[in-house]
Amino acid sequence: MKSQRTFIQNFFAMESAGGILLMLAAILAMICANTGLSSYYELILSTIVEVRVAEFGIEKPLLLWINDGLMAVFFFLVGLELKREWVEGELANKSNLVLPAAGAIGGMFIPALIYVMFNYNDPIAMKGWAIPAATDIAFALGVLTLLGSKVPTSLKVFLTSLAILDDIGAIVIIAIFYTSNISFVGLIVALTCLPLLYYFNRKQTESISPFLLLGIIMWVALLKSGVHATLAGVILAMFIPLRVKGDSQQSPLKNLEHDLHSVVAYFVLPVFAFANAGISVLGLSQEQLLHDVPVGIAMGLFIGKPLGIFGLCWLVIKLGWANLPNQMKMPHLFATSALCGIGFTMSLFIGSLAFEETGVNLLFDERLGIMVGSLLSGIFGFLILKKSL
Repeated sequence: MKSQRTFIQNFFAMESAGGILLMLAAILAMICANTGLSSYYELILSTIVEVRVAEFGIEKPLLLWINDGLMAVFFFLVGLELKREWVEGELANKSNLVLPAAGAIGGMFIPALIYVMFNYNDPIAMKGWAIPAATDIAFALGVLTLLGSKVPTSLKVFLTSLAILDDIGAIVIIAIFYTSNISFVGLIVALTCLPLLYYFNRKQTESISPFLLLGIIMWVALLKSGVHATLAGVILAMFIPLRVKGDSQQSPLKNLEHDLHSVVAYFVLPVFAFANAGISVLGLSQEQLLHDVPVGIAMGLFIGKPLGIFGLCWLVIKLGWANLPNQMKMPHLFATSALCGIGFTMSLFIGSLAFEETGVNLLFDERLGIMVGSLLSGIFGFLILKKSL
């Protein structure tokens, strides 16, 4: 028993543990979707879950509770990391922003452009233009850690900074392009929470209870408003105090970030992957396999990401606007750009917003393109980086 506890403790101490669990969850989802378990898998995800207080209630399939509820926790953690990095981390030094910002812009624009080239003549397919623009930081860093201490620290910092800026872009895209049927009542209730959050932030109170209560109210209000509810997590994170008044050592934000990291890495993201990665490939036709949507996504991730990130980073370096970080070389930069083609979590999430909630019975499965593009990017980036170290 002792050796078993030691193995489990060692596993969760690994930087790549979150990425490994994500992979296992995705594999398990594929097994469930392609075996006799498929009916149970669909039944679980389609089970209606209702929360009701008097006349007010929320009734959704379990899949949407995961995508709207659990992913709000993920975006809350992303928001906490963004704020910390912006205030006192790598992004606080604005000169460190140029190279990862260039990479993030190129890594979103070129993959989206490639997708549009495949799907510009199909209005329904065009809803998914943002799917290949996303990067999965957990998977990408997980691949890096497989190469051990040979990977320069500056490379990990660059990848993390780029992924954070990529997340900002994804949040903006979701807020602008994936909201519909706006209810101004819900929006007004959500906006009413902001001055209260600001008040508690200015007080620099140590207790996070008022913030979480207002965050829940804001999440419900945004859910009812038509603006995607996960944005409540990011907004709430911006108001969590970094410091406590009268105690410079106490940080509610860092404490929350620390507490949530394991919950998100080892529960939220694996559950999301399990719920969204179950692709049935039984009886898959050539038409579905080679449909412009999955092909556009796969090519956007596998070709567009390294082309956009490396290309724009190379340009700003040649123009003298930025320098390569210490210990990083051009082959390292190219390999990292390829690893950013692992879209997985964020791509699946944007895909669910683009297609799965529209009610349209489509002749393709965007998840196929995400899985193929992410897998190719992970293998290619790993091999290139291993050769260049």
